[in-house]
Amino acid sequence: MSHDKILQSIAEHNKVKLAVTDLDGVLLGKIVSLEKFKSILSAGFGFCNVIFGWDLHDRCYAADAGIRYTGWHTGFPDAHAVVDPSTYREIPWEQNTPFFLADFRTQNGDPLPLCPRNVLKKVRDDAQQMGLNAVFAQEYEWFNFIATSQQGDKNFCCPTPITSGMFGYSILRAAQRREFFHDLYDSLAAFKIPLEGLHTETGPGVYEAALAYQDVLEAADRAVLFKTAVKEIAHRHGITPSFMAKWNVELPGCSGHLHQSLWRDGANVFYDRAAQDNMSEALKSYLAGILYCLPHLQPLYAPLVNSYKRLVEGIWAPTTLTWGLDNRTVAVRVIAGSESSMRIENRVAGSDVNPYLAMAASLASGLYGIKHKLALTTPMTVGDACADKGQGVLAKNLHDAVQHMRKSAVAQELLGDEFVEHFCATRLQEWQQFSDAVTDWELRRYFELV
Repeated sequence: MSHDKILQSIAEHNKVKLAVTDLDGVLLGKIVSLEKFKSILSAGFGFCNVIFGWDLHDRCYAADAGIRYTGWHTGFPDAHAVVDPSTYREIPWEQNTPFFLADFRTQNGDPLPLCPRNVLKKVRDDAQQMGLNAVFAQEYEWFNFIATSQQGDKNFCCPTPITSGMFGYSILRAAQRREFFHDLYDSLAAFKIPLEGLHTETGPGVYEAALAYQDVLEAADRAVLFKTAVKEIAHRHGITPSFMAKWNVELPGCSGHLHQSLWRDGANVFYDRAAQDNMSEALKSYLAGILYCLPHLQPLYAPLVNSYKRLVEGIWAPTTLTWGLDNRTVAVRVIAGSESSMRIENRVAGSDVNPYLAMAASLASGLYGIKHKLALTTPMTVGDACADKGQGVLAKNLHDAVQHMRKSAVAQELLGDEFVEHFCATRLQEWQQFSDAVTDWELRRYFELV
């Protein structure tokens, strides 16, 4: 849509909402007047670059953390943000306020390497230069809790789920919160985030949503917007959603599985009618690339300390470098169907990922396999993949995963030195804060008895 047509479309409004994402995938933004928006639609606008220099709680990274781009040493100047007109949509629960996403640029006008959306755009461009169109869809699980004014005081230690019991695919449990359930589906569709499916999952108050597949950049835009939209819609119903990967040790974690395929000239290159299980050579190389690169890029699929509490045996999450045919215990599941549905599901990603970075990692890894003509030498896992440790295992904590990534020539080749250095420094800061914290577990275990 041209700038003139956009301005015509929003002329009846007096304000516009703009947003960007930080490295954690959190949507950040502001509302500007219509007149202000007219002036920045072409020229761009300033947005404090501190969003790449602080954590989830706006705590600035330590001066010795190795963060060079921004910090106290730079004075936190503005970064230059540019509106992407193709992201235009209206927010139905905010009087149809116009909404746009923006990207960041350097002083020279080049894409800022640290901007998550730019990271994905670069990888998508690589695919397009190979004549390939990457089609993705994210699948989210999350818990929903009854919101109370005291939750902040309780530090969310004992939240109450909106429904009880372990009822996956339950029609009854969905009906018990039908107003919220249907509002989610309908409001998201009106916000241009169509769902292929929405149902309850195993666990009290758990929902799962499968977002409709689309070009990888649009898919990531939808995935980022989905999480914020769900929280805003839930708030109207007195509900607090959580996309935390693992909030309770006794319950399954929350996944953010990445479904993906590659297309050329309208044909799915993963599909080969004449091959066993219809798996083309391109699919096999792509799959081999994901498995090979996984240890080098794991922090992009599991970016937080808590992410690794989900990646444990026996609770519907992968722990090994495995693949299988329609096997939900492996790291990478091949879904062999018709040409239209043939795809790969990366099951390592949790619901706490930054979709831009997780999709960039998965696509870059698959393209690496195709470019290097990697053979799929990893045998297919049949049965419980957690017991199949012969090809290697996933890192068990954020620190180990990040140390592997920051030293990895593969990670630097796929995503760029500057991004890898900055991202890994932020993750090590996350680990340091966790290491410094005195937890409830420590107090209960040591306070009186040692």
